[in-house]
Amino acid sequence: MHGIVVALVGALLCFYGIRSVHLGILAIGFGLGWLIADLFDATFWWLLLIGLIGAVSSWVVTSLVFRFASYFIGGLTGAMIGTKLAMVLQPGDKNWALTMIVALAVCVAGAFLAQKFRARALLWLTSIGGASMIVSGIGHMDDSLAFLRAPEPGWQQIISTLVWIGLSVAGWVTQRHLFAEKLGIERLEEEPPQSSHNTGGKWPSR
Repeated sequence: MHGIVVALVGALLCFYGIRSVHLGILAIGFGLGWLIADLFDATFWWLLLIGLIGAVSSWVVTSLVFRFASYFIGGLTGAMIGTKLAMVLQPGDKNWALTMIVALAVCVAGAFLAQKFRARALLWLTSIGGASMIVSGIGHMDDSLAFLRAPEPGWQQIISTLVWIGLSVAGWVTQRHLFAEKLGIERLEEEPPQSSHNTGGKWPSR
């Protein structure tokens, strides 16, 4: 059950993340809380509770400092990606200090990229972050797929990483196609080559 929940939220973020600021923030906060709780092998209700707390907290904080929304959204998504990356790269028992260092490093990088490149960076961050949630959710659905959530060294790490990358690319392609106008991507068949204007949107591209 909890695998389905996190996979659905991850799919929402991966394939629809940049459509709405508020929806994206809630999904990101939920995913970050869930993945952190999952590091401690929490029960479903604890995972759900921490995920909901993360969603509400992220939404409240970002709403209070909406002027810096891109910065915070990028940082939160980066922290989620860093947490998942640490889980994939550390088979077996986790080194909590290293996990926090990786999560913090990717958090800072995500915040910087989101602030500098706005929607184009958030396109990648939401796709990768959402894909990490989908992979973790699938890993919870069946014992035979548990390696996707916490892979062992060797073929499990390789397959888990390839699935994560594949879903991230699929999310990027889907969002780029669906929300080209919001991203300021010109459709050559609709606009002359010399046109270089940017369209508006809550998450502008520059």
